[in-house]
Amino acid sequence: MTEPILAAVDAGYAYRGGAAALSGVSLAVSPGRNVALVGESGAGKTTLLRLFLGLARPTSGAIHFDGAPLHRQRMRQYRRAVQAVFQDPYSSLDPRHRIGRIVAEPLRGLGLGADPARVTAALDAVGLPADTAGRYPHEFSGGQRQRIAIARAVVGNPRLLLADEPVSALDLTTRVRIVDLLASLCAERDLTILLVSHDLGVVAELCAETAVLERGRLVEQGPTSEVLGAPSHPYTRRLLASVPRLPA
Repeated sequence: MTEPILAAVDAGYAYRGGAAALSGVSLAVSPGRNVALVGESGAGKTTLLRLFLGLARPTSGAIHFDGAPLHRQRMRQYRRAVQAVFQDPYSSLDPRHRIGRIVAEPLRGLGLGADPARVTAALDAVGLPADTAGRYPHEFSGGQRQRIAIARAVVGNPRLLLADEPVSALDLTTRVRIVDLLASLCAERDLTILLVSHDLGVVAELCAETAVLERGRLVEQGPTSEVLGAPSHPYTRRLLASVPRLPA
């Protein structure tokens, strides 16, 4: 069996002086099997993503990277393998810097040097011309900015992309294009995605597996076709029933 790249092992998290935000969550992301994490606001998705990003440590259980607990001593190795794309393309790019510097940021952080050729290759991979590198974020649309954010994430050739609502701030046509881009990157770069999303259409398009969080607990997980097509848990059924539908 293939070793998961990243896994939560009976992970829990409680904010100081507060109730548990996560309880006993076990979820694995294996190479080539995109996983979606869904649930209502407040279900614990963001907290779990923070644990996966190493921004917080579980108060119980553990986060494993390549089969071993994720510790500070392994963070550089982890950052080479795991990168993130966030929701808001307008706030995720520093307006003071040119795009070339922004995209090269992970390379500098990993001690790889700001190689212009790698920056150009990353921009090309997301459908942007080489002259993008000399311009500033304010010169681009929301969809183009999200492409730049994705270029920054993939410039170091990571194995796993943690994507937090990457298309929710975009219009419908641009969403489709970004979803198609992510699917292409997975196929061309052996990239795997852990996707946090409220958009079940995007989940169905991108992810082979889906996990459902309710109030900090994982209540259902399995192949996306089964979880969305024939959910077994009442919460998942309510979640699906709440999706807006156009009248006939």
